[in-house]
Amino acid sequence: MILNKKIWSWAIYDWANSAFSCTIVAGFFPIFFEKFWSNPDDVIQSTFQLGIANSASSIIIAILSPILGAIADRGSARKKFLFTFAFLGAVMTGSLFFLNQGQWQFAIVIYILASVGFMGGNIFYDSLLPNLAEKDKVDYVSLLGYSLGYLGGGLLFLVNVLMYLYPDWFGIQDSTMAIRISFVTVGIWWATFSLPMFIFVPEQKVENSVPLFQATRIGFVELKKTFRRIKKMKTVVVFLSAYWLYIDGVDTIIKMAVKIGSSLGFETSDLITALLMAQFIAFPSALLYNWFSKKIGVKNAVFIAIFGYALATFLAFFMETRIHFFCLAALIGIFQGGIQALSRSLFTRLIPKNREAEFFGFYNMLGKFASVIGPFLIGWITLITGNIRFGILSILVLFISGGFLLSKVDFKKGEEEALNFEK
Repeated sequence: MILNKKIWSWAIYDWANSAFSCTIVAGFFPIFFEKFWSNPDDVIQSTFQLGIANSASSIIIAILSPILGAIADRGSARKKFLFTFAFLGAVMTGSLFFLNQGQWQFAIVIYILASVGFMGGNIFYDSLLPNLAEKDKVDYVSLLGYSLGYLGGGLLFLVNVLMYLYPDWFGIQDSTMAIRISFVTVGIWWATFSLPMFIFVPEQKVENSVPLFQATRIGFVELKKTFRRIKKMKTVVVFLSAYWLYIDGVDTIIKMAVKIGSSLGFETSDLITALLMAQFIAFPSALLYNWFSKKIGVKNAVFIAIFGYALATFLAFFMETRIHFFCLAALIGIFQGGIQALSRSLFTRLIPKNREAEFFGFYNMLGKFASVIGPFLIGWITLITGNIRFGILSILVLFISGGFLLSKVDFKKGEEEALNFEK
């Protein structure tokens, strides 16, 4: 397919903000939190603290998501909200540079605000997708965004890793300062590569658009109506329930994998190497997953990805060696982009016209409420058992139950429900 400027500009935002999910969420923040801001001698406590931080940010955005979506749809303000959240995320990420050793409380607060910026921005980023591509192209465009995200996030992370391993090359005094500087580079990268999206991606104007204050009031009213109506859209309810469960497992692994590896005693260099490997495997895998999904069907492709994650989770319980960790990282890399992108494109099939941001608000709300459970579950189970392996194994139930519910989703029926939403 021929990709135009607006599609590339939309996809480049994934390149921009994925630096946060890669370098910060999955990479340096968990390591730096344990070794520098928290107590390096108590990995059980630091795991619990990090789990609470991830859960708190998810709770905040989960509460805000449907309300913000409803407001944005009514006021044609999706890009404005996206800009606000992206700005918040980029500034807070860069602010991590200024925190000193032992200031774990401040680290958590700033990390929560940055995460809210990242997750909140994605609500409005996702909601722009249905108007950019035709129905038969939306899977590819969604996967393109994720693949560019893995590539862009991976490239900056590679530079940050080199800064960490060889600070002398960059004129940096030590590895600790290299990590702190990496926080600044992520903020700048995020802000800079967001510009094409804000400049070139049009926002479809809503008929009878109203000012922000009025949109807020109407948004609350419409949200209440949507809650009542969505109960009648049984397909949406079942899909979101499935997504709520299995994406919890995905997000938890992304956020906690490096922290888990560190707690199990793996060297920081090995953890970073594995994360880089997963990132660059995920880039071509996300694009290839489009071809794969066309061969076996999008829904079946998501099933395969869920199984891959479940297998990785089960095997992680027995993880002992660095080779084992590398193999699991590669397995995650194969399926990560596919499960996220195809879940997003599947949901676009179920959305009534002109309700994109509002419905993606629900979508992200459930996804983030799910993200509350996973990190907290790992932290809590680890805390009460004193063994992080049991915390890892607890995530398996999320993939099993999510896959089961997904098998019950009839997407043809869901498309009909979307067409009859206002009738």
